[in-house]
Amino acid sequence: MADYDIIVVGGGGAGLAAATVASEGGARVLVVEAAARTGGSTALSGGVFWAGGTSLQREAGVADPGADAMFAYYMTLNQYKLDAPLVRRLCDDAAPSFEWLRGLGVEFYEDDLYVSGVDKVRRGHRAAGMGAAITDALEGSFAGRGVDVALETRVERLLIEQGRVAGIIVDGEPVRAPAVVLATGGFGASPEKLAMLYPDAAQHGDLHWYIGAPTCRGDGIDLGGQAGAVLSPRNKGLLLLTPGFANDLESYLPGWLMLVSEEGRRFIDETIEYSVLASIVNQLPRKECYAIFDEQARLASRTTAYRPAPSWTAERLAQSVVDGTLLRADTLDDLGRMLDLPAGALATAADRMSEAAAAGSDAEYFKPAAMLRPVVDPPFYAARIRAAIVCWTGVGLRIDVEARVLGSDGRPIPGLFAAGETAGGMAGDCYAAGGASILNAIVFGRIAGASAAAYALEGERG
Repeated sequence: MADYDIIVVGGGGAGLAAATVASEGGARVLVVEAAARTGGSTALSGGVFWAGGTSLQREAGVADPGADAMFAYYMTLNQYKLDAPLVRRLCDDAAPSFEWLRGLGVEFYEDDLYVSGVDKVRRGHRAAGMGAAITDALEGSFAGRGVDVALETRVERLLIEQGRVAGIIVDGEPVRAPAVVLATGGFGASPEKLAMLYPDAAQHGDLHWYIGAPTCRGDGIDLGGQAGAVLSPRNKGLLLLTPGFANDLESYLPGWLMLVSEEGRRFIDETIEYSVLASIVNQLPRKECYAIFDEQARLASRTTAYRPAPSWTAERLAQSVVDGTLLRADTLDDLGRMLDLPAGALATAADRMSEAAAAGSDAEYFKPAAMLRPVVDPPFYAARIRAAIVCWTGVGLRIDVEARVLGSDGRPIPGLFAAGETAGGMAGDCYAAGGASILNAIVFGRIAGASAAAYALEGERG
C-alpha cells in the first residue's frame, strides 16, 4: 500500500504549486525539501511573474492580446529553437496561473506593472513581498489538506518497480507513492553540473557565482536519469553581465558606458535588454567586452541623472581601482595596451562616442541621446565585463505538455513528472523576460500536480 498518492521532490515555486493543485484534488501529498525551509530560488527572487492578458493589465489600461502575442514573441526571440508545444502551453496558461495566484492571496500592484522583456508590452507583474510572498501563499494554501513536508531531507534515489516509478528512497528506506514530481530546481550550485551541462556558465572559473538556492544541485536530473529520462539541449539558461567588482546582483550595466570588443570597437547599443546583451557578449571571441569611461563620467555617477547601479557610484569605482578590478590609465592608448586591444582603436572609438554625445545622436548604434557620454577627460577607466552571474539553468528533463517525464523512446515514464528548472525545453539563447522563470515554475508546477494527481487517483480507482 502506498504511503502517499504523490511525492513532490523539491519545495520551491514549482514544487509548492504542484502540491497545492494535487491537494486541491484530494491527493495525499508529501513534499521533500533539502533545505531547512521551503521556498527555494523562487523565494529568493524579486517575485516577477511574466504574463499577458491579465486582470491587472486590464485594471492598468494595458491592451495585450495575451497568449498568441506572447508565443510569437517568445519563439521569435529564440529563432524557434525551442520545444514549441511546451512554450505554447506556457503562454496559454500564463494568465490563468496569474489569476490563480491572485486568488491565493498574492498581491500584485498596478504601479509595479512594467516592461520586463524586449517587446515593449507591460507584462512584468511584481508581487508585493517579492518571491517569498508567492511561496508563502502557496504553502499556506494547502495547510490542513493532507500535505506533509519533510525538510532537510535529500532523496537518495527513485523507487522503481516493474518499469514504473513507485516512490523514493530516503535514508535507505522506501517511501511509496504511485506518482513522483521532480521539482528540485536547477543545478547552479553544482560546479560539476555547470561544467558538464552549461559550459557557458563555467567558462570563467571562480569568477562565476550563483544567485539561487544553495541546495539547487541538479538532484532532479540525477533522479530522472535513474528512470531513463533524457535531457533537453545543453548550454541553456540565463547569465547576467558583471564587472567582477563584487558579488552584487545588478541586472543592468549603466547605459552611459561605452562597450568595446577585443577589436577596440563599439559593437552594440549599451542600453539593450540584459539577456540580449549577455548573449551577444558570450559570442565575442574572448567571451568578454570592456566598459570604457572617463573621469567626468565617474564623478557624475554620484549625483546626476546618469547615476548607475550601486556598484558604479564614484566612491565604489575608486575603490575598485584600489582592489585591482577596475583599470585606470592616463591615456586611451595606455588603457588599450592594458587590455591588449589594437593600437589606436580605443581612441578612435572614444572620439566617435564623444562626437555622438556632442551631436546628441548615435549614428552607429542609435543609443538614446540621454545615455551618450563623451570619453575625453583623463584618467580613463576600463572594466572587464563577463557573463558570469548564473541566474537560471535551462537544461533539464524532457517533458510533454502534461509535465510527464519522457524517456529515450519519447514516451512518458510511468509515474514520473517534472516542473520548473528541473524540466527543460523552454530555454533558448535569450531569456524571454524578467519573470519568465517564475511563470515556468508556477505553470508547469500546476500542470505537474494535476497530472500526477490524475495518474495516481485513477490508479487507485482502477
